[in-house]
Amino acid sequence: MTWTPSIPLSAEASAVHAAATPIDLHTDTIKFISRGYDFLAEHNPSWMVKGIGGHVDLPRLRAGNMAGLFFGIWTFPKPEVGCLAEAHRQIDALEKAAQAGAFRLCRTADEIVAARQSGEVAALCGIEGAHCLERGERSQVVVERLLSLGQRGVRYLGLLHFSRNALGAPAMGWGQDASMGLTDLGCEIVDACRDAGILVDLAHINRRGFFDAVARKPGPLLVSHTGVAGVTPHWRNIDDEQVRAVADSGGVIGVIFAPRFLGQDGLDGVVAHLTHLLSVAGEDAVALGSDWDGFIRPTKGLSSPAELPNLTEALLRAGLSPTTIHKILGDNVLRLLRAVPPKLTA
Repeated sequence: MTWTPSIPLSAEASAVHAAATPIDLHTDTIKFISRGYDFLAEHNPSWMVKGIGGHVDLPRLRAGNMAGLFFGIWTFPKPEVGCLAEAHRQIDALEKAAQAGAFRLCRTADEIVAARQSGEVAALCGIEGAHCLERGERSQVVVERLLSLGQRGVRYLGLLHFSRNALGAPAMGWGQDASMGLTDLGCEIVDACRDAGILVDLAHINRRGFFDAVARKPGPLLVSHTGVAGVTPHWRNIDDEQVRAVADSGGVIGVIFAPRFLGQDGLDGVVAHLTHLLSVAGEDAVALGSDWDGFIRPTKGLSSPAELPNLTEALLRAGLSPTTIHKILGDNVLRLLRAVPPKLTA
């Protein structure tokens, strides 16, 4: 792998990064893998393609010393019928890639650590948008679909994506409605996640639905990929009250690498959002949720996992301690997974 840091990498940054366990809470790469993308090969996408994907592959994960990543399973919401089958098809692709040696499938923090010790990259998965559960004549049918995904290793459920579904309304997108909270089914699904050891991901949901989910007390909450409105006011970003709610639950917030949500293009934007979270939520609630391969053009200096050491350097320059940096890079995610172990088996 030929990679040149976009900023000079100090000996201290190299050592801090080498000792870290970097974990990304959200990439969309599985959609590409399920359609033939060669995850084992190193890719160098053109400028045009970089606005869509081609950001993540095994060689660049290794170059960036990545310990693990979550693959976000997402489906087109229209038509809704068939979304569940597509979600299972993406999990099939994930299992096939693991068998080919791309990564080790994991569910727990201990499994991630074991994969790291054996020189493997850990792969976990979550659902982005509960429309993939499809609507059912009875709520128990929808709950059973959720549990079927949990049995296959799904660790988090994003209640919303860019469209309204049977659980609630998005912050922006088709069917957006700021006055709409969680539906009765939405409340039931949040409760089912708590009982099954599936994390509730509040990325993309509107503000009222967000706090309806908080009120259900599902345990430590997750916002897998977001910016913060305290730095950049934007419909996609969560405000400080939401940040504190996640922190108070013992949860974790992953900062996205998309310039349009960061408010600027470059490492300074990522650092600004991370340090704002540190000031509002404390160092135990902050993590990374790149959204690589999510139809974004990543911010300069973090175009792929190979460039992640740039962020370690930038955080050191911002005055953060190695301990805090390690928490941001991955230790907080490990803590979250230990706090919410999976309760379903295959």
